[in-house]
Amino acid sequence: MTAQSCPRQHCASTMDSAALEPSLYTVKAVFITDNDGNRLLSKYFDPELYPSMKEQKNFEKNVFDKTHKADNEIAFVEGMTIVYKSSIDLFFYVVGSAQENELMLMAVLNCLFESLSQMLRKNVEKRTLLDNMDGVFLVVDEIIDGGVILESDPQQVIEKVNYRADDNPLSEQSVAQHITEKLALTSNVLQSAKEQIKWSILK
Repeated sequence: MTAQSCPRQHCASTMDSAALEPSLYTVKAVFITDNDGNRLLSKYFDPELYPSMKEQKNFEKNVFDKTHKADNEIAFVEGMTIVYKSSIDLFFYVVGSAQENELMLMAVLNCLFESLSQMLRKNVEKRTLLDNMDGVFLVVDEIIDGGVILESDPQQVIEKVNYRADDNPLSEQSVAQHITEKLALTSNVLQSAKEQIKWSILK
């Protein structure tokens, strides 16, 4: 038996419609490398995008090779839209789909960089970044949740991670307090939703 193949026109239209489907994940990934392309931080928000560590590192190496000598802010690699910037010995990358708005991705990149610049007292370099990784992860979590952009104002981000100028790096107490506050906020949202459902039923 020969394998059935769909008509070329039908296949093309199916692929086009799939490519144009809106994605829940505005941001596909965020990663930071040093100036040799070594990963320092990486978060992938779309589970279908490079699911294995090996695939992720290959992608990051490919992106770094194509961008670290280029004098641009935007690149298109492996069907992804990538915005990036460098600082001293660091490279910052924000990844979106081919259809993603570049301005949205750039807003995330700028917020990430400015937030870290405030937190690290403008010493945005490898050594200070590695010394404050707990805070760096909290900053990323406040800007993006599951690929969805939550915040683009660096000042708001810094306030939300409860960073204080005299706490460098973040203390365990402030990290714990931050987690407690996030849990409380989630609980309040759920409670509000339950109340709305209850009143709609009573009506």
